[in-house]
Amino acid sequence: MTDRDDERSRRGADDTLPPSDRHAGPRMAHPVVPKRPVRSPAVEVRPFIERLGMAAVAVTIGLLFAGVAVAAWFGGELFLAVMAAIGGFMTLWVGALTLVRG
Repeated sequence: MTDRDDERSRRGADDTLPPSDRHAGPRMAHPVVPKRPVRSPAVEVRPFIERLGMAAVAVTIGLLFAGVAVAAWFGGELFLAVMAAIGGFMTLWVGALTLVRG
């Protein structure tokens, strides 16, 4: 620990600037973080029927990925089988998130 660190700890955290902002002015030292996420007023929640349709498309594509994974596994292409299974899992995951989060 250096003398400068001791001096900082004696002054308190509010009086010091982060090490990366040594040359910043006092207004730039501590950014303001909003209390809740800022959402554009133009963003609307999708209707449930639309989310259901997108989830159905995701399930269809996920099943196609699963078919490729099974075919690749039985064909001896283990890398392709694993990659297709991961792709199917990710597609199903996003379909489920579409239903839940909108």
